[in-house]
Parts: sequence; C-alpha cells; structure tokens
Amino acid sequence: MKIGLVSDTHMPHSARRLPDQLVRAFREQRPDIIAHMGDFTSLEVRDMLERFAPVEAIAGNNDGPDIVRIFGRRKILEVGDVRIGMVHGDGSAKTTVERAWRSFSNEKVHAVLFGHSHIPYCEQREGVWLVNPGSPTDKRRNPLYSYGMLEVKNGQIIPKLYFFARDGRSAAPDRRL
Repeated sequence: MKIGLVSDTHMPHSARRLPDQLVRAFREQRPDIIAHMGDFTSLEVRDMLERFAPVEAIAGNNDGPDIVRIFGRRKILEVGDVRIGMVHGDGSAKTTVERAWRSFSNEKVHAVLFGHSHIPYCEQREGVWLVNPGSPTDKRRNPLYSYGMLEVKNGQIIPKLYFFARDGRSAAPDRRL
C-alpha cells in the first residue's frame, strides 16, 4: 500500500491550489490513500486531495473547530499488521519531533507521521519511523517545498521524502533515505 504524505498546506493563505509538482506526483505515483497531518485551514484541501485517493487526516493547531470535529487531533491507521500513528506535533514541551514521538510512547506503532514545523524529517528511532513530510505549499525557511510517500510492503515501511521548487523542476526523492 502506498500512502501519500502531506502536511501544513495552510490553504488558501499559502496557496490557492495544490502545486503542479504535487498534483503530477500523485497522478504518477497513485497513492492508495493520502495522509494529511494537519493545518489544512480549509476543508477544500481535503476535497482537492480526494481527487487522487481517499484522505486520512488529523487536525492541526491552525484548523478550526469543524476540521477538529471531523478528523480529531490524533489517530492510528492500521495497514495489515502495521500501525501508523498520526499527530500534528504542536504543543509546548520539547521539539516537534519529541512531541510527536511522545504522543505514541504508550502504544505499539511502527511509524509516527507528523507536521507542524514545516521541516521535512525522516528518521528511525527504536525501530519506529518518524516522518514529517514538510509542506508542499509553505516551505518557510526551507530551501524547497516537500511531500512524502510511505509504502507498506510485506510488513515493512519504506518512507521517502520528495523536494521541489516552484520553478518547474520536478520532484525528486531524497537519496539519503
């Protein structure tokens, strides 16, 4: 199963539509589902993403009460025997990575997907993948926009982050993963 990963779209503030590079990537890579880790800021983003695949999501700290009510603030996806935690990652203690990690510390998960910082991140800790896809629409101080793909195959998790500029260059995976 392929899961498209996005977070922190902040639409329509950061963009009025999904970037062409993301649209092209989802058309070509054909994810089975798309996971959005919060800060939609508009439900229209869900509708845009559902053109490519069903959306699983959680709300972020910038999402209004309707989005929180629809998605909640955390969840666990089960893909066969693989359990994937989803949380935005906001809060007051430690770093975004630490908050995401601690959100599922008392539960058996194989990956934790998070957002909030807009900083792409992909590392394994104690056998658990921690993945932040960054943002395809609001890169902040990062040099490139980003999204991710996570493949679950034979009980294994294979994450990839993809980076792109808005100058027409296509998305390329981070070869360090």
